[in-house]
Amino acid sequence: MIVTTIRRAVVTLPAAPLGPDNPLPALRPLDEVHRIDDRDKAGLPRDMARQIGHAPLRSLLPVRVRDGYDRTRVPRELHALVVENDRLRATVLPGLGGRITSLLHKPTGRELLYSNPVLQPANFALNGAWYSGGIEWNIGATGHTTLSCAPLHAARVPAPDGGEMLRLWEWERLRDLPFQVDLWLPDGSDFLYVGVRVRNPHERPVPTYWWSNIAVPEECRVLAPAEEAWHFGYERRLRRVPVPAYEGVDRTHPLNSTHAADYFYEVPEGRRRWIAALGADGHGLVQTSTDVLRGRKLFVWGAGTGGRRWQQWLTEPGTGGYCEIQAGLARTQLEHVRLEPESEVAWLEAYGPLEAAPAGEWASVVDAAEARLAAALPRAAVDAAYEAWKPYADTEPGELLAAGSGWGALEVLRGGFKLPGTPFDEVALGEPQQPWLHLLRTGSYPDPGGAAPPGESLVAPPWRDMLETAPATPLTEYHLGVAQWHAGDRAQAVRSWERALPLAPSRWPLLRCLAFADREGGHHERAADRYAEAFDDLCREQRDGDATWTAATAALGREAIEALLAAGRAAPARAVWEGLHPATRERGRFRLLLAALLLAEGRPDRARAVFDAGFEVADLREGDESIGHLWARLTDEPLPARYDFRMRPAP
Repeated sequence: MIVTTIRRAVVTLPAAPLGPDNPLPALRPLDEVHRIDDRDKAGLPRDMARQIGHAPLRSLLPVRVRDGYDRTRVPRELHALVVENDRLRATVLPGLGGRITSLLHKPTGRELLYSNPVLQPANFALNGAWYSGGIEWNIGATGHTTLSCAPLHAARVPAPDGGEMLRLWEWERLRDLPFQVDLWLPDGSDFLYVGVRVRNPHERPVPTYWWSNIAVPEECRVLAPAEEAWHFGYERRLRRVPVPAYEGVDRTHPLNSTHAADYFYEVPEGRRRWIAALGADGHGLVQTSTDVLRGRKLFVWGAGTGGRRWQQWLTEPGTGGYCEIQAGLARTQLEHVRLEPESEVAWLEAYGPLEAAPAGEWASVVDAAEARLAAALPRAAVDAAYEAWKPYADTEPGELLAAGSGWGALEVLRGGFKLPGTPFDEVALGEPQQPWLHLLRTGSYPDPGGAAPPGESLVAPPWRDMLETAPATPLTEYHLGVAQWHAGDRAQAVRSWERALPLAPSRWPLLRCLAFADREGGHHERAADRYAEAFDDLCREQRDGDATWTAATAALGREAIEALLAAGRAAPARAVWEGLHPATRERGRFRLLLAALLLAEGRPDRARAVFDAGFEVADLREGDESIGHLWARLTDEPLPARYDFRMRPAP
């Protein structure tokens, strides 16, 4: 008998380095593409309309933006954990969001997922760096989690069947919620069981979001027990459409769509929750769950030029594309559900192979596939597995296999929370948490002693309260202003930053915050002045060769040039450009910025030459059309395919 075993392994992939995080606090309002047009809100089901309007995320704070990666891939060894029985082998990357990068069905040798042959960060997570492939756990708010490329805690835990579970856990910082993911494989099972729990330890309700995203080869047909779906495209329209055919085209074949789109299936109340992707030969993967995980979704890149370009961008050209089948707490990813004070939400998922005929009349195909699923894994068996798992969810972990961040340990110390099963021990506290630990224990925020970019800001109300009563040093006022900005009190944030400026030994962080506030308030000339002054101050203070200083210079330089160009001031924008590190100026993002600068200087031929020479904007944002807009200002020629990342029909 072989029950679940867990072992360490190494996965070697061509990988681009993540690089340093952006050290500037993320003051910008969240630019999330998943927003709907107001005209579509009328007529929505009442619960959907309420949850779409329920506390959407407005800011990334306290999380930092991850934009330091590039597109230069070299072989890299990744720490992996393998969960295995005699039927399945699941490979997990605890250092990269706990992603299941491979799910191999051993009797047939079939890989059930789209397993990306490269690790290429791209700007799809809420905070930037994300990569495609496998099964990812998305918690926090609409979009890919900020933990996409972050480490999770991992440990062995006893499983309900006497074997072992792999527990992954972390503290999600956007909503301040601890969560856990337990993975195990019962003896002889063709299905990987995944128990998930999200807890709200606070004395207030918290908006909650979860979607499990599963990448599968796109040459498939996606089946779900639904005759209608909510279609959402990058033109930000939400509409109810029939399944499988919409506008005369069967959209359950991912390559039949032209543009990237979401299809959120309307699974009838009482119907079993499942979704499957089957190849032409009838083999594929099925995901099912207990009923708490209500939603099911298909995401397609489509067969259009932009979708194909994104597929090449995210993986290795020539290795095949993918689509995503997904499962979430709500009907759509536009919604957030209310998690009551001092409560939790938990469910069980199962992933495994399915063989069924994909072709034919929709209702018959779905019914036949559901019957095959019922034979392989009855609905009652999933419910029973959930009930068997729940008593083990509180079991304290055994051998630690990977370490996450220290932010959960800091929050547990502050709040005195009791979270059996997911220990956030003080041993996890690291350098980023030390000044906040000092504030918690002494009531004052420490002076770092020496020039350095400010550390991360905490913005939750308890931390803001501590900053308000701490001695008003310039660094304390800086962090207080960030917390006030996050709370929506922009006037008070500006007052805090202005109070700190005369006594601050390092002025550029405060000047940058004030410049950002000016630009948000429409004071473009003053913003330009302050950005230029901040960049000059940073250049005088920076330490050459230090990655954090280089990242700060790049981030501030980019914002300064954009603000100066917006104010019509090309000459000082050029001065900032010349002050950037030579290696920074060669990055694709800054080649695009150079083209905009040259155009502002009245040199369109030189700007066109930048395009002709070629560049790659490694951190191009999902849905960003800035490359195309700049190209259209230079020429009437069609946008070259290498720059075409458009995800919607032409307006």
